[in-house]
Amino acid sequence: MSTLTAAAPAGTEAAHPAGARRVLWLSTAAFTLMFAAWLMFGILGVPIQKELGLSDPQLAWVSAVAVLNGSLWRLPAGMLTDRVGGRKVMTVLLLATAVPAWFVAHAHGYGMILGLAFLVGFAGNSFSAGIAWNAAWQPREHQGLALGVFGAGNVGASVTKFIGPPLVAGTAGAAWFGGSVEGGWRLVPVIYAGLLLVMAGLLWFGAPRHDHKPGRSASLASQLAPLRQLRVWRFSLYYVAFFGAYVALAAWLPKYYVDNFGVDLTVAGLLTALYIFPASLLRPVGGWFSDRLGARRVMYWTLAVMLGAAGVLMMPDGHLVVDHADGSHSSHLTYSLGIVPFTVLLVVLGSAMGIGKAAVYKHIPEYFPENVGSVGGLVGMLGGLGGFLLPPLFAYTKAWTGFPTSTFFVLFVLVALCAVWMHLTVVRMLHDGSPELAHRLESAAPAVAAH
Repeated sequence: MSTLTAAAPAGTEAAHPAGARRVLWLSTAAFTLMFAAWLMFGILGVPIQKELGLSDPQLAWVSAVAVLNGSLWRLPAGMLTDRVGGRKVMTVLLLATAVPAWFVAHAHGYGMILGLAFLVGFAGNSFSAGIAWNAAWQPREHQGLALGVFGAGNVGASVTKFIGPPLVAGTAGAAWFGGSVEGGWRLVPVIYAGLLLVMAGLLWFGAPRHDHKPGRSASLASQLAPLRQLRVWRFSLYYVAFFGAYVALAAWLPKYYVDNFGVDLTVAGLLTALYIFPASLLRPVGGWFSDRLGARRVMYWTLAVMLGAAGVLMMPDGHLVVDHADGSHSSHLTYSLGIVPFTVLLVVLGSAMGIGKAAVYKHIPEYFPENVGSVGGLVGMLGGLGGFLLPPLFAYTKAWTGFPTSTFFVLFVLVALCAVWMHLTVVRMLHDGSPELAHRLESAAPAVAAH
């Protein structure tokens, strides 16, 4: 894929950097908060499981349905942002998340928790809205960095990991807001509901009133036309590995730490945050590298690092037992990955994910400058759907194999598919672009003789 030299998207105003900066910082703050609410069940799920007596697969579905609803509407949210402006779309998403977040505190059954988790998931669609909004405001030469800064709002996934366990432990048994809300885990979604309402007001009154709408006059058919290209679906698979797996692990790791390393929920949340921080905060670095080195080169490196880290993490603890002729037994090649090297490898994995996420989205405004909303929406939607499918897959593969590390085997296979598809595409493009070189490689002897 050679880089296209396209004009900046319609509506981009380099002459008004103050407006672009306001859009960037307000959208990033809103996305960070909505991302925190979207993935709050990763921590809250543990006390919810104890209170309601849920099985592991049932718990996995609570997080999964939130991720599902945060993915289903990313395509229309991106397209709608191009048409009516990000200020309106982001405000509506903030309000649509605040209402079910309040009612989560009053849920007393699995069905109700499942339904409300699905509705809270509306927050996840803020990603494609924010991407399209920022792409419309930022000049092309800074889009990689700007979209990376916005995408760093993924760090919101760590917020509940920090505030959740202390709030759950410190407020259990108390009543709040005149007795209308119980303490413990139920207080957390109420706090998020209030913050979401405040953020909606700040964004509505703080963002530029005259918004950029690059798709305002575009027909629906023209917005959807790029989705027929295989390249868009390949970008989507990459994003499943970089973002979908990130979301899935952010929700899955607290329980993984509790079950496999015997730590309490507070420690599990902090250790998970160590994975989340680089997976989020390095996204601007990934955008900066992609602007300067090229997105594909960055993706080669990040996929290689992810394969290496997942390859070690998927190895189960154990040893070989040798039966001797005299009936005795001996153990050999004992292998066990402790909590420290496990966490270090997760940090490495998260760092690669954070950089890779930005590299994927660097491609979109370059190849589809007039359709960032629809293309970015589809890529984000399918990436998010990966985050929906992976937690139940983690739970079921653990049940089928008996190995908790099967989580990382699933991830290893996914990353390997992305790396192979990307490399085959690059090889094919080089062959098509330089057929004379391919011929010389295939016919080395005559080429040498000719010299």
